[in-house]
Amino acid sequence: MSTDPITVIGIDPGLTRCGVAIVAGPVSRPRVVHAECVTTDADLPLEQRLLAVHERLRAVIAAHRPAQVAVERVLFSANTRSAMATGQAAGIAMLAGAQSGLEVTSYTPTDVKLAVAGNGGADKAAVGRMVAAQLGLSEVPRPADVADAIAIALTHLARTRLARLAAHTPAALQLAEAHRDARRAAGGGWERVLAGRLPERAPRRSVP
Repeated sequence: MSTDPITVIGIDPGLTRCGVAIVAGPVSRPRVVHAECVTTDADLPLEQRLLAVHERLRAVIAAHRPAQVAVERVLFSANTRSAMATGQAAGIAMLAGAQSGLEVTSYTPTDVKLAVAGNGGADKAAVGRMVAAQLGLSEVPRPADVADAIAIALTHLARTRLARLAAHTPAALQLAEAHRDARRAAGGGWERVLAGRLPERAPRRSVP
């Protein structure tokens, strides 16, 4: 199993404040490479604010070359205007990652709370304290947008580790071997290869 560390950029999207953090793994020894809060002036036209966030994200990605992008997924909110602005910023973050040729993964706030604090109902203060604990910091990173961005990056590191572990279970290895054999098989022989390795399906019953 590969234990190579990865570097991920975590993004807590927002137009007024956008938290950005570059975190290097592995998950057992994470470290923050870069962190900042991108801000825009509320008096600027919307398109100019979006452009400013986009350009700054592209610059951070170009400077630190993370391997993957993790963005907080925007959920419904009672404040429609705020949710719309956050959604637009999230779209810009995903675009910046795609333009850089990076894989982009979204996580809900509950995903982040579970991964970092072990409780999907944890408040921001609890998440911040766990971020500081995982990084060995004496205090919670400020502002809160930066702490949230770090938490998103830590969530991605943890999920990546779990995915790597799951990929190396006996069942997963057997399936992967079957797929490799199938790709090597000529013509339509792949069905026979898979049939020899995977459980047979029960025959379909005809409908009277």
